[in-house]
Amino acid sequence: MDTKKIQAAKQYIHSKIMEAPDLGLILGSGLGVLADEINNAITIPYSDIPGFPKSTVAGHKGQLVFGDIEGVQVVAMQGRFHYYEGYSMELVTLPVRVMKELGVQTIIVTNAAGGVNTSYQPGDLMLIKDHINFFGTNPLIGPNEERYGPRFPDMSSAYSKKLLQLALQVADEENIRVRKGVYVGMTGPTYETPAEIKMVRSFGGDAVGMSTVPEVIVAKHSNIEVLGITCISNMAAGILDQPLTHDEVIETTEMVKLKFLSFVKAIVRKMNGGE
Repeated sequence: MDTKKIQAAKQYIHSKIMEAPDLGLILGSGLGVLADEINNAITIPYSDIPGFPKSTVAGHKGQLVFGDIEGVQVVAMQGRFHYYEGYSMELVTLPVRVMKELGVQTIIVTNAAGGVNTSYQPGDLMLIKDHINFFGTNPLIGPNEERYGPRFPDMSSAYSKKLLQLALQVADEENIRVRKGVYVGMTGPTYETPAEIKMVRSFGGDAVGMSTVPEVIVAKHSNIEVLGITCISNMAAGILDQPLTHDEVIETTEMVKLKFLSFVKAIVRKMNGGE
């Protein structure tokens, strides 16, 4: 863990913002539109922040956006970093470390993922109740800094049960249908084979994607509460007889963006004590 890199990024960001954020938002493919809803926005490109890599994936703008949503001070990652881009796990999760140093206590992490559960449909929103790490590695491998978190963090409740119940309540109040399931993280960048999807389903996975798991592990290590929301952007390999493309992912997230925006903003409002 490069503590100097974390502190350098924190100090640079501090010099650019007026108020410290309480809530972090990590926005997946096609879901960065939420950052456009931030009031009094201050935007910092990743390329300006010491130590930050570049986001190279279509649908990821590559910037931090600070401001407020529903009266809550937030920092949004408009685009994330992925292991398949060639970045180390340390770099992929660096923004979570920096968010913690800035004062973030809660993170809403979002992603677009393939549906493995055959009862799902493209456009569904799934609240993540747990995950399975199929990355073949872990962002906490290496020397541990006790001031950032324990050597052996407990992952039995990586996703906050309290926030999950709050989100389910919001979904009911807003009349938004949501699923609740297990997210499986794979390295990518290839989409999974039909045989791999059968394996994932047999292991209890409901959706499969190429992100989220490393960030959530580091958030839990840092004692940050996490709410996870997946947009089912397509059905995974072998379920429908059609090829998988990133264009389909972006098309689906564009289709559901109003529902997604309404849901997340209502969750933030409820977190802030609103009705």
